[in-house]
Amino acid sequence: MNIPANLKYTKDHEWVSVEGEIATVGITDFAQKELGDIVYVEVETLDQTLEKDEVFGTVEAVKTVSDLFLPLSGEIIEFNEELVQNPEAVNTDPYGKGWMVKVKIADTSEIAELLTDESYKNLIGA
Repeated sequence: MNIPANLKYTKDHEWVSVEGEIATVGITDFAQKELGDIVYVEVETLDQTLEKDEVFGTVEAVKTVSDLFLPLSGEIIEFNEELVQNPEAVNTDPYGKGWMVKVKIADTSEIAELLTDESYKNLIGA
């Protein structure tokens, strides 16, 4: 299982990459394997400011639909438009081409509440 050490994680299986005041968010390798083949990613919160843990979108797999929870408070400034035509990128490259949104972080102190790669491995039993 791929759990990059340079990222932060949530108990809801989102990953976060922080660069300055911008966070890139997607779902983990573990999450995409659990969901199965991703057929649709929906984010209707572009340009909205949401609180940490609010639902920012959904990911639809062949057998289920799952909510996506925002790991940090902030404004959703970008959606990965590639996922409209190529949602399977979430399965094939969850930490690269499968990223979902970029967020302008409202409260950088929340970053400290995210899980490290080691804490996330413990959570999923990896």
